[in-house]
Amino acid sequence: MLSLGAIRKLCAAFDAVALTVIAAGLSRASGPHPGRHPFSAHAHSPQPADFPTIAACRAAISASKTRRGQPSPSKSAATATAKVPAPAELPLLVRIKQERDPERLYELFRANADNRLLVENRFAFEDAVARLAGARRNDLVEEILEQQKALPQGRREGFVIRIIGLYGKAGMPGHALRTFREMGMHGCSRSAKSLNATMKVLARARWFDEVLQVLQEGPEEYGVELDKISYNTVVKMLCDMGELREAYRAMKEMEREGVEPDVVTYTTLMAAFYKHGQREVGDGLWNLMRLRGCKPTLASYNVRIQFLIKRRRCWQANELVRKMYAAGIRPDEITYNLVIKGFFMMGEHEMAKTVFGAMHGRGCKPNCQIYQTMVHYLCERRDFDLAFRLCKDSMEKNWFPSVGTINKLLKGLMAISKDRNAREIMNLVTGRKPSYSDDELMIFKDILSHGKTRR
Repeated sequence: MLSLGAIRKLCAAFDAVALTVIAAGLSRASGPHPGRHPFSAHAHSPQPADFPTIAACRAAISASKTRRGQPSPSKSAATATAKVPAPAELPLLVRIKQERDPERLYELFRANADNRLLVENRFAFEDAVARLAGARRNDLVEEILEQQKALPQGRREGFVIRIIGLYGKAGMPGHALRTFREMGMHGCSRSAKSLNATMKVLARARWFDEVLQVLQEGPEEYGVELDKISYNTVVKMLCDMGELREAYRAMKEMEREGVEPDVVTYTTLMAAFYKHGQREVGDGLWNLMRLRGCKPTLASYNVRIQFLIKRRRCWQANELVRKMYAAGIRPDEITYNLVIKGFFMMGEHEMAKTVFGAMHGRGCKPNCQIYQTMVHYLCERRDFDLAFRLCKDSMEKNWFPSVGTINKLLKGLMAISKDRNAREIMNLVTGRKPSYSDDELMIFKDILSHGKTRR
């Protein structure tokens, strides 16, 4: 029996022999004597020249990990190429959206004239027509839209109404009128909808004579029955022309034809008569509207409140706001801006601030016009601390008051030694996007520098 010590010595000897054999196998098989056995060249050498040391193994492992973590240049280039598709591979609507050259944009529409995905997409047409009109290429707008009229969809009235509206947005009312008159040539029937769309385009272009002509042609030549929108368009046009008596007669003609005036009719007439200082007629229309069971809308109340504010009857306007709540109509930002401005104009500054605070409690948030009104009149009142807080709040929402109001605020803050507040406003001014002009920024900076110099 071998002792435990002898067994340990024997195992150590076997380990030494095994290590020697492994080291010899890792050495080069070829050498100066290729005919000899590969193990014999270094059988008795303590360490061959190319023996892999522990440090070399660690370095090799580290380099391998680094190479695995970094993609090869060829793979990176291939991945980048795969992520950026060629222009021809992009979807059609994306190519139209990205195209900035008017000629190439037109070619995209011409080449895809029968593509239903494009033809039925009104947003693509509105965007393209707006860009072509902005580039003053009305010739290309006409080419695109005339091509659309020849499609099978050109027999649908809704499709033709869209073309009429696009001509209007491009500033081409004559083409819109021609499109309406040629609807029968394409097998498309007319109704009050297409007539109203044409009148709307002509009225916006201030082609008033053509509006009246179309209004006359509708029933006589095309058999179109006029509706409330038709008459309201004429009433609004006559009010814009300052022909208030004719506008009122149009409403009476509307009644004779069996079309009942609605709240839009009365509100349009009230606004025109109030604007021209004819309070009695405006009040009479308000009473007539309510007498005939036509409930006032938010726009109706705002028209009446605006008139009261101009007459410095702000307390009556404020009372009318309470009646709005009682009638279930919530005032909007326009309503509050009118009332706040009215109280400031009357010298009731505390009441104006009360109304401003009350609108928050009623779920109405101030917009840029209300901030402008508050900051402007607070600066006139020399309440620069509150003006600063409101101006800062407004600017942080990217709503910037007018240049004159900012000038007043900066001068006021410097005058009461609120340099730090003035610098905060200046930092917000310089960070505005789009930025102010160089001359305006120079004026702001001069106010800060002169304010320091005077002290």
